[in-house]
Amino acid sequence: MSLELYFLRSSEQKIVADMVKYARLDAHQKYTEFYGLTTKDLGLYALKDNCVVGAIWSRKIDGVPMLNMAVLPEHRQSGVASSMLEQFLLEAGELYEEVQIQVNDTTRGFYEKFGFETLENSSFLIKKLEKKAIIRPSDGYDPRRWMD
Repeated sequence: MSLELYFLRSSEQKIVADMVKYARLDAHQKYTEFYGLTTKDLGLYALKDNCVVGAIWSRKIDGVPMLNMAVLPEHRQSGVASSMLEQFLLEAGELYEEVQIQVNDTTRGFYEKFGFETLENSSFLIKKLEKKAIIRPSDGYDPRRWMD
C-alpha cells in the first residue's frame, strides 16, 4: 500500500508524543508538549497500511521554527522521511521564512540533500524557505482545517 500524508491537528498531539521517541536526536519537551495549540505549529504524519510510520513537526519558539522528524525504525530507508520532508517544506513556506533542525553526523547528509546549510559550525542546519504553489497529496482532507 502507498504512503499517505496527513496534517497533524491539535487533536492528534498523541502522534507527536508517541513518535518523539523515534526521533534521531532528543526532541526537547518544549517542542512536543501541547503541540498544535498555536498557529505557529505545523506538522504532518505518514500512514502506511493504516499505521502511523512517521511524523514531522515544527514549532516556532523564541523566534526560530525548529523542525523535528521521526520515522519508525522498520520504515527508515524506504522514502518515508523524504516524502514527509518534501511536503513539509512546501507547507512551511506559508508560515515561516526559514526552519532549523539539530542533526548528528548520521543525519547531516540527508538534510543537506534538501538544501539545509550548516549554521555557524554547529550541529544545527538551517533552510531558507520559498513561498510557492502548494501541491498537496489528494487524501480527501480539507487542508484549510489542519488546525482544530
